[in-house]
Amino acid sequence: MQEWWVTYGYGPRPIGPIGLLIIVVLVGLPFWKICTKAGYPGITSLLIYIPVLNVVFLYWLAFSEWPSLRKPGRPS
Repeated sequence: MQEWWVTYGYGPRPIGPIGLLIIVVLVGLPFWKICTKAGYPGITSLLIYIPVLNVVFLYWLAFSEWPSLRKPGRPS
């Protein structure tokens, strides 16, 4: 007899390296574009993969003043 969590689809499902790569790209690419459009280096989007720091990063990104929106001649 199978456990209830396997029967109802809640069991662990190995996704393999290809599935992991797809997930990484699907999550990372939008954040890379958001960071570059905001005026930050795209490499900062890699912070999304670090637990706890990813939440801090999202709040920082949401509430900081984006360099791309700064007006010329206005002090930062």
